[in-house]
Amino acid sequence: MSLQKITRLPSARLLTSILQHQNQLLLPSIPPLTVPRRSASRDEYRRPGQPKEDKFPWQNINFDFSKGLQGIKRNAMLLKKEFSDRWVGPEGKPLLDHMLEQNQVLWEFRGPESLQQWTVSSDREIGGQSEVHLKLGKNTNTCFLYGTLSSTPPRDGETRYSGYCTMRSQQPLASFDRKKHHDWSSFNTLHLRVRGDGRPWMINIATETYFSHQRDDVYGYFLFTRGGPYWQDIKIPFSKFFLTHRGRIQDDQHPLWLDKVNTIGFTLGDKADGPFQLEIDYIGVCKDYAHTEEFAYETYKRNPEI
Repeated sequence: MSLQKITRLPSARLLTSILQHQNQLLLPSIPPLTVPRRSASRDEYRRPGQPKEDKFPWQNINFDFSKGLQGIKRNAMLLKKEFSDRWVGPEGKPLLDHMLEQNQVLWEFRGPESLQQWTVSSDREIGGQSEVHLKLGKNTNTCFLYGTLSSTPPRDGETRYSGYCTMRSQQPLASFDRKKHHDWSSFNTLHLRVRGDGRPWMINIATETYFSHQRDDVYGYFLFTRGGPYWQDIKIPFSKFFLTHRGRIQDDQHPLWLDKVNTIGFTLGDKADGPFQLEIDYIGVCKDYAHTEEFAYETYKRNPEI
């Protein structure tokens, strides 16, 4: 059969048209994906609602010569105090006073400088609508935490829940920004003097951890305020605090590590939209000899002892 007869067949005509237009039918070459700038050197994760910042880490640092001199002076004074306190006793107290101490006031609000030890935050950081403020009371002897709670989630397509306000103490630092911890091993009870508006709060205590995946582990317990003009003296044993991870109660519970306490905080998230207020006189710890409980919750062992 000749070539002319083959091209007259329908199937041959279709094959010929495909061969003639093969350049048009083939997909164009896909260019390589472009990698965003500095994606390999910096983590690209950001919280929902936060705008993306295209800056190098050192661009946010304020290089000020006078600020550096002040930092050197402050660290030198802290280092001198550390050496002098070691000759006196634990935390700069005589050994006998440290052993017989039954009450210790950790935070009291007696001036504007006392507010610098605390940090407030809310869901506004992720696009929420809650507001929180911190100031001194009318007599400048108390701390007044107030604001407005809103459980409306941000319209970013990612966040599903919202509505929280937090007040948290800062991490204590030694000289040259070395980590320092609160040692509460001589006490067994947290002592507060507060005046609230009837809302339930959550007290959060963060301790030092061994591994990086434990950095969100926090011990928590409830703080119930009754409202009204009267003050409340609240005592919460440390044995009542339970372990949570990102707000979820863990099955594996263990007592609070009292000699490595980093921060303490107060969180409001009762889903009741509206104004709130909490006034704090002081925060301390005490030794209650009538309380003998070591831990209030059941602990599990993978291989029980026989």
